[in-house]
Amino acid sequence: MKLDCVRQLWGVQEPLSDRLREFKALGYVAVETAAPPKERLAHFKQQLKDAELGLVAMIYTAGATVQEHLRYLEQEIERVKGLSPLFINAHSGRDAWSEDEAKSFFEGALKLEASAGLVIAHETHRGRILFNPWVTRNVLHTFPELKLTCDYSHWVCVTERLLTTETEILELCARHAHHIHARVGHEHGPQVADPRAPEYLRYVEAHERFWDMIWDAQAKRGYSRTTLTPEFGPPGYMPTLPFTRTPVTDLSAISEWMTERQRARFNQRSQRA
Repeated sequence: MKLDCVRQLWGVQEPLSDRLREFKALGYVAVETAAPPKERLAHFKQQLKDAELGLVAMIYTAGATVQEHLRYLEQEIERVKGLSPLFINAHSGRDAWSEDEAKSFFEGALKLEASAGLVIAHETHRGRILFNPWVTRNVLHTFPELKLTCDYSHWVCVTERLLTTETEILELCARHAHHIHARVGHEHGPQVADPRAPEYLRYVEAHERFWDMIWDAQAKRGYSRTTLTPEFGPPGYMPTLPFTRTPVTDLSAISEWMTERQRARFNQRSQRA
């Protein structure tokens, strides 16, 4: 199995073409972002082609009802199909929905995935249906074909612990994992101030254990390639100094540090195997 690293465009400043070439030189195979407005789609597609980068397309469903969220998902799928994404990462539904509403959404989403011919991975994200481990467990038992983008930084924040009591759920999620967001959370937030700092080492290593479970499960499922995005975010995900809102660290530096650390770990695992 090969690790393909994907670079988030969250917090990336223009000119985009220069940054895309930079990411290609750093060894990324794709970028992850929502598609731009319709009038900019063709230009964005050309920018990706010029940089020889693929796309993981992000979709954020919206609306007041399940049907509105599904219509939004369908419209966005049609909009991104022309960009030939590697797959879609979906922020799906709302955390306030009932079990029946969540079931109705995923029934519709799986039908849309099948008709579109694109893989849709649903992210474990705060504010969305899969905002905690227990809801996600129940959804996966109902929909064994569902695929996940696993961003456990959200769950660490929501549960206010490093998920040490939820091994069975993490193993279940690993069997459904399609994509990893390698951001590191803590008990009181979805992003540590700087993952390179020694005081955050235990959080980094805990998340790495979660990602190892995913890689093991994907290998057993016959994945030839796996994808990872070092999805650290800018202010206000990133802490800032009071009054000045100066970021406490450099977004690019910690993103590239995390990418290199996980590449090295993955290669070591492959050599041992």
